[in-house]
Amino acid sequence: MSDSKATDKYTAMSFEAMYGVDESEPDGRPLELDIDSLHPFPNQPFHPYKEDEMDKMVESIQENGVISPIIVRPKENGTYEIISGHNRVEACRRAGITQIPSFIREVDDDTAVILMVDSNLRQREMILPIEKAKAFEMKMAAIKRQGLRRDLLTSGQVDQKLKGSTSRDIVAKESGESSKQVQRFIRLNKLIPSLQGAVNEGRLAFNPAVAISYLDPADQAIVQEVMEREEISPSLSQATKLKQLAKEGSINDQRIDEILTVEKPMYETITFRFNTIEKFFPAGTTGKQMEQKIYEWMEQYRRKWQAREEKAQEQER
Repeated sequence: MSDSKATDKYTAMSFEAMYGVDESEPDGRPLELDIDSLHPFPNQPFHPYKEDEMDKMVESIQENGVISPIIVRPKENGTYEIISGHNRVEACRRAGITQIPSFIREVDDDTAVILMVDSNLRQREMILPIEKAKAFEMKMAAIKRQGLRRDLLTSGQVDQKLKGSTSRDIVAKESGESSKQVQRFIRLNKLIPSLQGAVNEGRLAFNPAVAISYLDPADQAIVQEVMEREEISPSLSQATKLKQLAKEGSINDQRIDEILTVEKPMYETITFRFNTIEKFFPAGTTGKQMEQKIYEWMEQYRRKWQAREEKAQEQER
């Protein structure tokens, strides 16, 4: 590890202003740490970048270096745990870079979890629903534990946060979601892995997924089996009926099959799988941006089709 100070390309920043944690370096500048001394954050819910995104990051680092330092915390064996910057570390490995600028923070486990979640939610443009669900749950649990250990706090920041607010309220406020929506995201963690995958891939819509999460794992497995067999996706009305049957204790394999295959939804929906349409958009395009662009294309098509119809009608006169 080099203890030389970082070059002027790094702008001094107040980590306390960003995350509420005291600076450990007097001038707020990063130190260069050996890549081999860094280890990933355990059980962090965020997936690594896809290959095209990683290739762009590698190219950027090769040309400009690492502009935004990573955040780590020291471990007892002299190594460091990455709090924020897993993709930058991997990009440096691929680029053959052996050291990376890093902010070292002396924080406990719960504070590290909160920093890890917050930094990823701020920095990532594309976050899968299950990633967000797991991140919200991890952060909420960490805030709850901090609230139970007020006597161990070194500052009153968390104590002030918790006054008059639940941990879910705090997560909601800091993420820009409603408290109810945070609760709904966390429900997705009750889904079996195959259904969580269906949510991430867009084969199971968010609202029906929340309702299905109230089924026990065995019944969820039947739902997944019917979805695969019939190549269908439950509507909200169907999923709500399944949830009600589960609440009443009258759900079984036959009823699940009947509701999903016999009872038709009140209206049809069209779901695009993200991995089937992302090739038509530049890397980094968000789901919302894709949706808006598809609407634009459809509107352009509608106008052209309407113009052709009007021209054909004029020719018939």
